[in-house]
Amino acid sequence: MERVTVSLDDDLLEQFDGFIRRKGYMNRSEAVRDVLRDRLQEDRLSENNAPLCVACLSYVYNHHERELARRIAEIQHAHHDLIRSTMHVHLDHDSCLEVSMMEGPTIAVRELADALMAQTGVRHGRVNVVPVDVTVTSHTHGHRGHHHDHGDETAKPAPHFHTSPKT
Repeated sequence: MERVTVSLDDDLLEQFDGFIRRKGYMNRSEAVRDVLRDRLQEDRLSENNAPLCVACLSYVYNHHERELARRIAEIQHAHHDLIRSTMHVHLDHDSCLEVSMMEGPTIAVRELADALMAQTGVRHGRVNVVPVDVTVTSHTHGHRGHHHDHGDETAKPAPHFHTSPKT
C-alpha cells in the first residue's frame, strides 16, 4: 500500500471529520479509500465502463394495489436471466418489501430495476449497482473438511464463474 498526502482547506476537513464520526470510521485513511471507491464506481457506471454488474434492488409496494403483484411477477419472470434471487417480506397487512439480487449486463439490469420501480404503487425503490469482472474458471473445491468416498476420487473440475467486484 502506498502512502499519499492530501491538502484540504479547514472547512472541507471539518466536514470530512464530521462524516468520519457519523459513519464510525476508525481513521481518515479508510474513509478516503471508501469515498474514492464510491466515486470510481459511480464514474465507471456513468461512463458505461462497466459492462457487467451485480445489483441489489429493493422496494416496497401495497399488495392490494390493483394487479400490481401480478405485474411485478410477470416482469420478474420475463427477466429470469437477470434476477438471481428475490426475497419477499410482509411488513404489515398491506405493505410488502421485495429485495432482488440481480446479475448481468449493467444496462439491462438498470433498465429492469427502473421498470420495476416505475410501476404504479411501488414506493421507496432503490438499486445498488456494483461493477464486476467475470472470470470463467474450472477447479475443484475439495471436500471442505469432510472426508469420505464419493465413488470417484478423480473428481473432475467443474467449470463455473467467479464474479469479482471491481475495487
